[in-house]
Amino acid sequence: MTQRLGRLAAALSLALAASGPAIAQSTIGGDQMLQTLTSAAAAAPPGLTGAIIQQAAIQHMKDNPGMPANRQPMGVRLDNLAQINVQIQFALNSAIIRPESYATIGSIADALHHPILSAYKFVVTGNTDATGDRADNMKLSQARADAVVGALTTTFRVDPSRLEAVGLGEEALLDAQKPKDPINRRVQVINIGKYLPK
Repeated sequence: MTQRLGRLAAALSLALAASGPAIAQSTIGGDQMLQTLTSAAAAAPPGLTGAIIQQAAIQHMKDNPGMPANRQPMGVRLDNLAQINVQIQFALNSAIIRPESYATIGSIADALHHPILSAYKFVVTGNTDATGDRADNMKLSQARADAVVGALTTTFRVDPSRLEAVGLGEEALLDAQKPKDPINRRVQVINIGKYLPK
């Protein structure tokens, strides 16, 4: 188990989401990642699903035109939930995952296979910066979230019933004051609570 967690630390460059100013990405250890994803203090509200998060993002896009720095936060606040943020590289304007990012996705899979985390369900969100058309960003982020979930479930054999893919486009910028900054292009893995097999 310690060796698996060590691989996680070596392969992942993570930023912990925080309310307030964006923070620079830093490497955190596998033990800290497990603590972050299972944190009771940041537990998701009961009944939170990917569909609820997706609907909040779509509603946010409709209700908040204008410049990103002037938009109100999304109705569903994700920044306080147990999560990790990772940079996954994709081909330009595409949902094709670049080969160098498979090590990162494999490390996420290692964490999700861990006995502690195997009892939980996760939303995998795709996020873009504010470059380009807002509606196109929403579609692209959904395709990218789908691609990451697809890699986790096929290549790395994570149970697909434990994962939901959600595209957030530019609706949940990490740094709204710098909407075109690459820090906003990220994938979040968010713990949404205990997994209840059917």
